[in-house]
Amino acid sequence: MLEFGARDPEKAYRLRPAAFGICEKDGLIATVRVERDAGRSYHDLPGGAVDGLETESQAVIREFGEETGLIVEPGEQMLRASQLFLKSDGEPVENEGGVYLARLVGQDPTLKIEDDHTLEWMTPEAAIVALRHESHAWAVARWLRSRR
Repeated sequence: MLEFGARDPEKAYRLRPAAFGICEKDGLIATVRVERDAGRSYHDLPGGAVDGLETESQAVIREFGEETGLIVEPGEQMLRASQLFLKSDGEPVENEGGVYLARLVGQDPTLKIEDDHTLEWMTPEAAIVALRHESHAWAVARWLRSRR
């Protein structure tokens, strides 16, 4: 498993099983712009925590719907990664899980329930620069290289 982020030995990181997806349409990658307090925003790949007994693939499907309204079908796992970071509220978290290729199947705006998330289609190069997590940028770079 690849590890991203620098561990602060003075912080207790909460392990958070998570899964994310790379979905391409017309040469662009689906990202979500997340708006936080005081006008702060950042970009992530669609995805997030694995809830309860769901599989990573099920989490990717649910999270894409909740964050973007897109309906996807997860495919090949691009990588398994651990990403250390501080959540917006300052909580230290270690996301651990897969990044999957996701095929766009359709769209259903009624699935989107996360009002602070906005779907943004970006070129892979722009996504690599904009994505908050190093693991997401690395996955997009690896995906882009595999297409050559």
